[in-house]
Amino acid sequence: MNDSFNGNAVLVVGGSSGIGAAAAQAFAQRGARVTIASRDARKGEAIAAAIGRGTRFAPLDITRTDEVDAFCARAGQFDHVVISAAQTATGPVRSLAFDAAQAAMDSKFWGAYRIARAIDVAPGGSLTFVSGFLGVRPSASSVLQGAINAALDALARGLALELAPVRVNTVSPGLIATPLWDKLATDARDAMFAGAAQRLPARRVGRPEDVANAIVYLAATPYSTGSTVLVDGGGAIA
Repeated sequence: MNDSFNGNAVLVVGGSSGIGAAAAQAFAQRGARVTIASRDARKGEAIAAAIGRGTRFAPLDITRTDEVDAFCARAGQFDHVVISAAQTATGPVRSLAFDAAQAAMDSKFWGAYRIARAIDVAPGGSLTFVSGFLGVRPSASSVLQGAINAALDALARGLALELAPVRVNTVSPGLIATPLWDKLATDARDAMFAGAAQRLPARRVGRPEDVANAIVYLAATPYSTGSTVLVDGGGAIA
């Protein structure tokens, strides 16, 4: 593995599982000094230990403004920051409890906003959000998630102007086989993945590493800012 990020300080918020964990590993393999931040200390410490290479874990609840501000004040400067943390409810707007909808927005959108407004990113460094392709291809059963993802994409474009020369981008995944789907029965999950693979031009469901590769690409590409990169196997056009 190359050392294209050798010595760079990288923060992955939400790095204790799935896409965030894959991104943390990808940066560490390329020589970065990685900090994983998550409110799940057990998972975060386990992932940091599994990645090795000096990867650190720091507890952080991105729904608490005071906690985010305190963390950012003591964490120092990072070369690259990735925000993939979120806990979002799903369901039809008219049946989804409003408190659950607010909590989803507070976690995925306002959580990213809290980090973006407080974290110190080196000039020429990068800030990358993880949104989702529902922002460009809505689903009748996931309207809220689509709205949150679209808001994140728009936030990144605006921040690319406000925070320049820090680069701000978004990676927008489609269906990715992450632990998020472990709550489904195995047969139901396998059937869903198989059906999706038949519909997608890529002919398979995504893996966390697919999204991590896009995150690394954006961090390593100094002429990319204000961009949204779809990593959806063609889901937005299928």
